[in-house]
Parts: sequence; C-alpha cells; structure tokens
Amino acid sequence: MSFEHWIAFAAACAIMLAIPGPTVLLVVSYAMSHGRKAARATVCGVALGDFTAMTASMLGLGALLAASATLFTLLKWIGAAYLVYLGIRMWRAPVAAPGTQAPSAQVQAARSIRIFLHAFAVTALNPKSLIFFVAFLPQFLDMTQPILPQMILFEVTFLVLAALNATLYGILAAAAAKTIRTPRIQRAVNRIGGSLLIAAGALAAGWRRAAA
Repeated sequence: MSFEHWIAFAAACAIMLAIPGPTVLLVVSYAMSHGRKAARATVCGVALGDFTAMTASMLGLGALLAASATLFTLLKWIGAAYLVYLGIRMWRAPVAAPGTQAPSAQVQAARSIRIFLHAFAVTALNPKSLIFFVAFLPQFLDMTQPILPQMILFEVTFLVLAALNATLYGILAAAAAKTIRTPRIQRAVNRIGGSLLIAAGALAAGWRRAAA
C-alpha cells in the first residue's frame, strides 16, 4: 500500500471524526458532569467500541446489516433506547453540595467502569458505523497488495484518530466544567448533557438504512 493511500484514508477519517455524533456527545456529557477521570474512561470505552465495530464489519456483520432491514432496525432501536436511558439517568443525577466530601477511590473506580461500559455499548451498537466501515474501507484498499495487512493498518489508524478526537473533546469539556462547581450550574450541566443524549437517541431512532 502506498503512502498516498494511507494519508488519504487518515485525512478522510479525521474529517469524519471531527463531526459530532452520539459518541462525541457522550464524551462531552460525561466529561462535563464528572470531570477528566470520566473522560478518560469514556475514551477507552469509545476506542474498544470502535475496535469492536470495525472488526465486526470486517467479519461480515456490517454487510449483513446493510442487507437486512429487520436486523438494522432492531440494532438501531436498541442503540437509540440506550442513549435515551443514559440521557434520563444523567438528567436525574444527584448534585453534590459545596464542601461535600469527594467520593472514595472505590466509588470513583466503580463509576469509571460503568462509564467505560456505557461508552463501549453506545459505540459498538451503532449500526451506521458497522455499515459505514464496510462501504468506507474498500475505497482505500490497494487490490494489487495483500488485503489483511492493509485492513489492520487502517483499523489501527482509525482507532488512534478516534481516541485522539474523543480525548480532545473530553479535555475541552472537562476544562469548561472545572470552573463551574456550584450545585445550580452542575444541575444545569447534567440536564444539558442528558438532553443531548436523549436528542442523540431520537436522531438514532430516525436513521434510515441506505438503499441497496
């Protein structure tokens, strides 16, 4: 594979990742409501979710979703319902009063694991991503060269760019929220983040499978 093929793929991925979607909204919402530790957990979940989606696409699940309207609709509604569920939970999340003791390390670890799993589920259950990888990757493959090494390189490239993109969004959101620690502002942040996730769920429910 030539360097031109790889740089074209990387540039296309960077542009696509910069456009906010459900995953970015999840990263921003958790970073604003729980800070940088939550952002790190979310980024790890996003990376594993993207890895799962890309690998599943390479194994044929993406093509199956593209061909089956029923399977696509089922996975779409599961993902949309989960986003709405997370949004409602964030909207209703309790707010700590000023001077309240910080959560213990055990509680913070449990929260990070929960956030990691949420991010993984949202990313991996996105049927659009599964189908996108099936349609997107072949455009950059050099068919005169072995395919598997190219696919592995493309997957690693996408995962690195996706992690960097999510990290940047998380750092910016956490930095913005760091200066607003009053209960009233925290409550507003939770409700804005929850509303964004609910809206993302509604948008996901309206997704249409591309015509064959």
